[in-house]
This record gives sequence, structure tokens and C-alpha cells, in this order.
Amino acid sequence: MLAMFVGAVEATIVTTAMPTIASDLGGFSRYSWIFSSYLLMSTVTVLIYGKLADLFGRKPIFFIGLTIFLIGSILCGFAVSMEQLIVYRLIQGLGAGAVMPIATTIIGDIYSTEERAKIQGYLSSVWGVSAVSGPVIGGLLVQYVSWQYVFWVNVPLGILSMGVIYFFLHEPKETQKASVDYKGAFLLTFALSTLLIWLVEGGQGFGRLSAIGIGLIALSGILFWLFFRQERRAKDPLISFSIWRNPVILYANLVSLTTGVILIGVSSYLPTYVSGVMEQPAIIAGFTLTAMSIGWPLASSLAGHLLIRFGPFLVSFAGGVSLVIGTTMFVFMNTALGPIWAGCSSFFIGVGMGLTNTSFIVTIQGAVPRVQRGSATAANMFMKNFGNTIGASVFGAILNGTLITYFAKEKLTYTIDDVNTLLTKDGRSMISSQGLDSLQRGLESSLHWVYIAIAVFAVISLLLILRIPRGKVQDYVNN
Repeated sequence: MLAMFVGAVEATIVTTAMPTIASDLGGFSRYSWIFSSYLLMSTVTVLIYGKLADLFGRKPIFFIGLTIFLIGSILCGFAVSMEQLIVYRLIQGLGAGAVMPIATTIIGDIYSTEERAKIQGYLSSVWGVSAVSGPVIGGLLVQYVSWQYVFWVNVPLGILSMGVIYFFLHEPKETQKASVDYKGAFLLTFALSTLLIWLVEGGQGFGRLSAIGIGLIALSGILFWLFFRQERRAKDPLISFSIWRNPVILYANLVSLTTGVILIGVSSYLPTYVSGVMEQPAIIAGFTLTAMSIGWPLASSLAGHLLIRFGPFLVSFAGGVSLVIGTTMFVFMNTALGPIWAGCSSFFIGVGMGLTNTSFIVTIQGAVPRVQRGSATAANMFMKNFGNTIGASVFGAILNGTLITYFAKEKLTYTIDDVNTLLTKDGRSMISSQGLDSLQRGLESSLHWVYIAIAVFAVISLLLILRIPRGKVQDYVNN
């Protein structure tokens, strides 16, 4: 629970502080890279950590990952430019791949399937506490101290969680021979990297259909093909496709991909809308995200009880419907509706996330034996993180591309980085009322297209959920 709190607080605090960080460091065009760099490394390493946790035990791998994460957190606070912050977020992401999945796997080891569903209420309290405290602490630190402390607050919490796990977690010694698919990890890292560069920088540094753009997307496709071929041949692959033959696991992982896209879109750009368009301070922007994080644990706790009775299909279907409602509300959001509308929309997203994620984790962990539980949990986390990575890049590309188009259409001399001035009260006071109006209309229009794209992914999630077989959670338990 302490480890999950570290991961949950990191997410809520950083997203709340990002408008202020971007305003201070400059380089709004690199805004999406702050999330993409972190997600890139955590996406790839989650599979490696999951495999290592099955081979060497949960405890030592958890310590290694969390230590790297804390080092990256310390460095992030010392960043003096967006480029430095991107590099330090890479380091932070390198360790983050171990924190949430191994903590979740430990829960899977300790409790039976029935207990696991019920214990979600306790685990969800972590998200509830971090949901309330994270944005509040982040907003207060940004407003009255310094944004650097939003990264440094992770350090004492992480050290405390390592100390408790060191003394109180006792696990059986692993006897498997160590074998990690490093070649697969290398191929996946570069495949994702080239895809991210094409998504984020395409339309800015080079044309998407230029020679460079076509070369990058072709290279990414080849690397992905080589990765999947390597996974089929590897003795101990990063992703064991054999467990994906279970239709519940297959569609649970696919929905985790699409919900990961939705989650990063809401988390990354809702504070930007509330701060830049609605002209609200960081603490109010944080509270709109708090609504999502309150809905999440409430729904997750409820899902734990409903799973045993109704099975994963009905619970996840209810979650899919809630996601569609929340994203549709974002599409119709405007300044007149105010932050309360944004918070209500965010709450429905949280309910959808709580119902679907709880259903999938409990079902997947029950469908595989202990020796595969780390890898199976990591595969689900990988799909969610992969969705985060894709979403951060796609939505960043949509935002930047539509802003450029808007400036050209309105014959304005602004650049994407001029949006920095909208994100703080001091910045807005430095520009004319006409310039402020023009920039805000451009940002609002661009974010509107981002929310339309998020809504499309919500509909896709619901359609995928309809493919999940009906049945009780006990029907998928591995004996």
C-alpha cells in the first residue's frame, strides 16, 4: 500500500504542477515529452521487472526499481530546462516500471482470488488518500514553496515503503534458472522510441509524410515485427503470448491499452484546460483531477464485491459505460460550465477506471499460477503503460498540430511556446487582452479535438469489453 501510494501521489502531484513547470522552464512544445519519456521507460521495463520478479523474487527487484525511481525523482527537482527534465524523467521511468506491478503482484501472492477481490477496498483507500492529498500538496507546494518539491516528496515515502517490505515481507526462495529476454527488450525500446518521435515531432520538426517521417514509421514497424518474432522464439519471452489465448486475458489487456490512452489524456491536459482556458489556479486544477481519483477507489471497492457475484463482464461493462459518459462530458466542456463540470466529468472517468482495472487485475491473477503471476500482471501493466505512452504522444501531436493550424488560419504570429503565458496568472497579466483572447481560443479549440479523440478511445474500450466472455470470476481460476 505504501508503494502504491508513492506511484499514485507521483501521478497526481506532477500533473497538477505541470502547467507551472512548463511556464517556468519554457518549451511548451516539449510538454508531452515530459510524460512520454517517463512512460516510454516504464512501459518497457515493466515487462523486464515482471520477469525478474518471477525469477529472483519480488523483494530484491522491487528494491532495485524503487531506488532508481527515487534517484530520478531527486534529479527531476534539479532540472533547469525542459530538456533536462525529460532526461531525468527517463531515469524516473526506468525505476517506475517496478513499483506498481510488483506491489500488485505481492498482493496476488498473499491473497486468494476471493480475498483479492474483497481486499481491493483497502487498496483503493490508497488511491483515495493520494487523490485528496496529492493535488492539495502539489497545489500548495507550487503556490507557496516551489514546484521542485513535487518530485522530492516521493523520497521519504519510498524509503519508508522499502523499509517496511524489507522487514515484513517473507517470500519463498525462487529456484528457476535466470533467463531474461534482453534482445526483446532492446527491440521494444527502439520500436517505441521511433514511434514516439514520429508521433510527437511529426508536423513540427519534420513532415509526417516526409522522407524522415516515412523512414521513422517504417523503421518502427520493422522493429515491432522483429520484436514479436523474437518473443515467439525466445526461451523466456518478455510477453508470454500463450496466456493471451485465454479470451478474458486477451480482451482485458486490449481494454487496458485503450483505457491507458484515456487516462493519460485526461491526466495530462485537464489541468492545462482548467489553468489556461478557465484561468483557475493550480490548486483548483488539481481538484478537478481529484474527482477522478475519488471515483476510482469508490468504484474499485464496489467492484471487489460485485466481481464474485456477477463476474468480470458485467462489472467491466459498467465501467466502459461510465468512461463513455465521462469523455462525452469533456467533449461538451466549455469555460461557462466551469471547473465543477470538469470535476464531474473526471469523476465518471475515475468510476470507469476503478471498475475495469479491478475486474481485470483480479481475473488475470486468478487465471495463472504463481510462477507466471508476475509476468501476467506485468503484461497487463505493460498494455496500460503502452496506452499511456501512445496517448501522451498522440494527444501531444493533436494539440500541437491544431494549434499550429489555428495560428496559421487566424494569421497570428504566435508559436506553440507562447501558450506558456496562459498557464499562470503572472503570465496572463503580461499579454494584451486581445492576445489573451486569441491564445485562449486557440488552446480551447485544440484541447477540444484532444477530448474528441479521448472519447473515441472510450467507445473502442466499450466495444472491446463486449467481447469478454460471460461467466463468474471463479470460472477463470487456475488450479
